[in-house]
Amino acid sequence: MSAQNSAIAPLPVAVTGTAQAALGSLAFSFTFPATRWALDGFGPWTLTGLRGVVAALLAGACLLATGARVPPRSARPGLAAVAVGCVIGFPVLSTLALRASSTAHSAVVIGLLPLGTAAVAALRSGSRPPRPFWLAALAGAGAVLAFTVQQSHGAGLTTADLLLFAGLLICAVGYAEGGRLARSMPGWQVIAWSLVAALPATVATTALGLAAEPLRWTWPAVGGLAWLGVVSQFLGFVVWYRGMAAIGIPRASQLQLAQPLLTLCWAVLLLAEPLPGTAVPTALAVIACIAVTQRTADAGPGRRS
Repeated sequence: MSAQNSAIAPLPVAVTGTAQAALGSLAFSFTFPATRWALDGFGPWTLTGLRGVVAALLAGACLLATGARVPPRSARPGLAAVAVGCVIGFPVLSTLALRASSTAHSAVVIGLLPLGTAAVAALRSGSRPPRPFWLAALAGAGAVLAFTVQQSHGAGLTTADLLLFAGLLICAVGYAEGGRLARSMPGWQVIAWSLVAALPATVATTALGLAAEPLRWTWPAVGGLAWLGVVSQFLGFVVWYRGMAAIGIPRASQLQLAQPLLTLCWAVLLLAEPLPGTAVPTALAVIACIAVTQRTADAGPGRRS
């Protein structure tokens, strides 16, 4: 009986963790369309600051309501990495890129994010993934580079592409550090404390943006900002980090494989953007490469959610 119970007991954790990670990935798939809407009324710097401020206020209220303890000093460098990568760096870089790039194009480029996260996590943990891992990583990067060059008609990488690649790298570091921290502290507190830590920077960014950029309060802009601040910047990370802690970074990352394709769908259905002919094949190629990295990387479940 005890053996049977031990075999059955992990099932609810696995099911719940998988559902949470999938919900987080679904939430993130709307980020670029929401950013496009928000840019209808806010400048890129204003938008980056406001989404961080909105999320930080919500996160701070949750921390106060639950009486959460201040993280130990050992966790603060990791929280700083999450703040820089996921709260400030990626939002501003991707927002600047979306002013000159379509949502569909950007989704394909950012489709490398799970692969980058896996690579950073492997390097950060000191593990040595086998050769197929790195071959698949290089193949995925090559597919995206070929797509971006093809879209520029041979002119090379655009400024928007460079911004997206920079955002991808810095966000991968934030994701990897967040996943690592979620093994030793409640996952939702990882993003909550990171948002609070970044609040001075996001407030300053908001003030500077409002002073320099035009502002138009339109319904699409307000709706986009609300989604970015409440869901993309906070609630999405809450369920995402809880899922990562419950089922492990590699298994959770597998659920992110469909995110670029979902974003492509939203770009067509919600924004009426034309779909580049090579977008879907490239996204599928990236998904295949990431699947190889996930199968060859070391799988290590987290300890806390």
